[in-house]
Amino acid sequence: MQLNLAVPSPLQYFSSLVQSDEHFPLLETAISLAQDEYPDLDVQQVLGDVDQLLARLKRRLPADAPALQRLRALNQFFFHDLSFGGNVNDYYDPDNSYLNAVLRTRRGIPITLAVLWLELALGLGLNARGVAFPGHFMVKVNLPKGQVVIDPFSGQSLSREELAERLEPFRQRGGMAEEFEVPMGLYLQSAPPRDIISRMLRNLKEIHKTQEDWPRLIAVEDRLIVLQPDAWPEYRDRGLAWAAQGEAARAISDLETYLAHAEDALDIDAMSERVSQLRGKH
Repeated sequence: MQLNLAVPSPLQYFSSLVQSDEHFPLLETAISLAQDEYPDLDVQQVLGDVDQLLARLKRRLPADAPALQRLRALNQFFFHDLSFGGNVNDYYDPDNSYLNAVLRTRRGIPITLAVLWLELALGLGLNARGVAFPGHFMVKVNLPKGQVVIDPFSGQSLSREELAERLEPFRQRGGMAEEFEVPMGLYLQSAPPRDIISRMLRNLKEIHKTQEDWPRLIAVEDRLIVLQPDAWPEYRDRGLAWAAQGEAARAISDLETYLAHAEDALDIDAMSERVSQLRGKH
């Protein structure tokens, strides 16, 4: 009997990882995003590299170390001894979104640094979560005496006043009046793994869109649509990328999917017109 041992494509592998919110392997999924750029990437090898870092860190601590001691040891190890930090010289380098590259260079953007830091924190038994703070991803740890919020870009622990200061530009941009001020706690809610991966992909999407790199943008959109099948604007954006590639039939299919679901969208007329133009060429 002949066994069919076909290796899944990167997108099929990604799809298998994101099926369930209950069993969502954040680190493995985040690593797998790099397979579009690094087709020969061994995801299990990268997972093993992170496991080795955790083993090194655990050797520094007694088994009964209190949570605050574990947090301090983690931050010393991650930000100082290993020198992980933000890539201030080339913030928009796509490699900052690929965990294999971040592990190699020790440089990344807040969200990729956060995913690595969180894996180590959870491995130490800390009650740590990611926080989708506006403009800049954060991490938080609940300790017996309160909550600590850390900027993974710099390793800095942020006070409530500093968080409010960072939030101010977004409040002003959103036109939030003083009397309707949203409590800080709402901005510090835990981000589910699916939302973290979505934010990572949208960072890549913005880079590829700015560079008009349509093949890479389409690969990112493929993942976003697998991750969030009801995110109809992603079909529109993939359709427009297909159109830019000269793939009229694929563009029409995606744009029509968008139009069928985006009932109150402000760009319905513009997208209908775009479909008509593509049909004329098709």
